Amino acid sequence: MYEDLDQLVPIKKRLRIYSGTSNPKLAADIAKILGVEVDGLVLEQFANGEIYARFDETVRGCDVFFVQSIVGKNVNDLMMETLIVADAAHRASARSVTAVIPHYAYARQDRKAGPREPITARLVANLLETAGVDRVITLDLHQGQIEGFFDVPVNHLTALPLFGEYFKSKNFDWENTVVVSPDVGRAKACKKLSDMLGCDLAIAHKGRPHHNQAEVMGIIGDIKGKTCIINDDMIDTAGTLCAAIRELKAMGAGDIHVCATHGIFSGPAVERLNDAPIEECVVTDSVPQPEENLTGKINTISVANEIAECIYHVFTETSVSGMVGGRFNL
Repeated sequence: MYEDLDQLVPIKKRLRIYSGTSNPKLAADIAKILGVEVDGLVLEQFANGEIYARFDETVRGCDVFFVQSIVGKNVNDLMMETLIVADAAHRASARSVTAVIPHYAYARQDRKAGPREPITARLVANLLETAGVDRVITLDLHQGQIEGFFDVPVNHLTALPLFGEYFKSKNFDWENTVVVSPDVGRAKACKKLSDMLGCDLAIAHKGRPHHNQAEVMGIIGDIKGKTCIINDDMIDTAGTLCAAIRELKAMGAGDIHVCATHGIFSGPAVERLNDAPIEECVVTDSVPQPEENLTGKINTISVANEIAECIYHVFTETSVSGMVGGRFNL
């Protein structure tokens, strides 16, 4: 669908893709698909930890897309980096500033689960808008309600079709395959994946006594002797996931495959997954993975094409028609 890019005269003059420090490879892959370069942004850190950003080229009248997965041990530095770059682009008279955030920071703090708690996902939205972000492109938010925290357009993409294509290529016996939701909150998304694959759905019922801890109470659905595909939006410490895997095996499940959009893999997560009785764990490149993480059961698939397609639609729509808005759930 990109063969006509050279006919769009404004694209190489006005489309600018820049990368933060969190996921430069994904940004480069996106730019390569769109036929542009990732260059012209200086990001530095002073000795006291303060972040500095400057554009080495003019962005006046340009549509700036800044790619940054806000995740990991330096999540707060990456958040500030995004805000500072957005402010720099806005003050440099960019026509629009789009934050491409494959992994959205603080997405799990999307509601008040108890008294005197913050709603930090909303705070992040407020900060992005205050910094001058005109649009957000993101991938598989922890809860769809986070879109409503923004007063600017949000393009909320999903990796479910990619997982659907990936597992279809494996030619499982779909009558004896079941997609398993790791909790009730993920059931709707898992139902979509099971519909894509033409197989059944099961749901793990769990309790959570503390953060990053979970206790699986039981499984709703028939999984005995069946190939199980567990799907989630993210894997952090893998404690919840491994508890569900042990419960599935205790109930007689067959081969178990795991897929998740965001492989955060904090603490002992990689070791837990490699030791778990699973065939594989598939994640996207929304979060960059060091080579050592990919030597065992963990594999990755790329979301670069989906994000590039969204950027292409957003850019051409605002360039050709002058419209601001629109949502593309690819």
